[in-house]
Amino acid sequence: MAGLLGHRDSHLRLIETAFSDSEIIVRGNEISILGESAGVLSRLFEELVLLLRRGEIVDDTVVKRCISMVRSDEKPSSVLTDEILRGAKGRTIRPKTAGQKRYIDAIRNNVITFGVGPAGTGKSWLAVAMAVHALQTKSVQRIILTRPAVEAGERLGFLPGDLMAKIDPYLRPLYDAMFDMVDAEGVQKMHERQALEVAPLAFMRGRTLNNSFIILDEAQNTTPEQMKMFLTRIGFGSKVVVTGDATQVDVPDGRSGLSGLQRLLGDIEGLEFVHLDTSDVVRHRIVGDIVAAYEKDTQAKDALRQKPQVKTSHD
Repeated sequence: MAGLLGHRDSHLRLIETAFSDSEIIVRGNEISILGESAGVLSRLFEELVLLLRRGEIVDDTVVKRCISMVRSDEKPSSVLTDEILRGAKGRTIRPKTAGQKRYIDAIRNNVITFGVGPAGTGKSWLAVAMAVHALQTKSVQRIILTRPAVEAGERLGFLPGDLMAKIDPYLRPLYDAMFDMVDAEGVQKMHERQALEVAPLAFMRGRTLNNSFIILDEAQNTTPEQMKMFLTRIGFGSKVVVTGDATQVDVPDGRSGLSGLQRLLGDIEGLEFVHLDTSDVVRHRIVGDIVAAYEKDTQAKDALRQKPQVKTSHD
């Protein structure tokens, strides 16, 4: 009960605030629920008990996520206990939201998965985790990380050093995710045995990528021609994850290779689009609030543009 209700009943207060239309009465080891949301609350407490029995740590953040999932008719006990792999520091890599669970299930079940959503939803991080798992289980022979070398609104000029030094700033986010999964020595060994390749998207032309787990990051900054080129590189025994955020297009003329792609490819078997949203943001709470504010502003501007203009004339 202490784990279920939280320190000084902090979990209970969160649940009471979220379901203000119902009354929760706790007596000893018994919980009684009265009100319109009694059914949902019953499932919520059952799911929290399951998590505790499986040895999971239930804190305020987990409780909030469980509330959101149960309201969407999802089962937190299946979402939050789906282990992908153990990271370099013994940390278990798991989905943290129902959207992330759908994302990794799609990666498992399809040849090509598109993960589309705002910053902080774990698109790249979970893709790298799935790639490392595939390499560790010998499902693939190598991991290929790539992204278009497009600058985000500022000119970087000519960078010094060899090829790897020049493209390193563009691929650093994927490297950061990789170091969360595998320690520095492990990454070095992967490079040495050519099990890890990092390259800009332009270097994919003319290749056939067999037995590989390929991640294309920041796909909204590809051109339609680049996207077609990349998707036709896939060989036998390979799996592909394409991640992108349609709200962060930095292609100079705005011709994003991600735009309209679901309409074009959505009916192809073995290919799936997974859309993540602000409820899947797992960074600091403020990141989700910022993303939501930008989305609201964009919707308001779109509505204003679509509003019919009334012309008046004066005699």
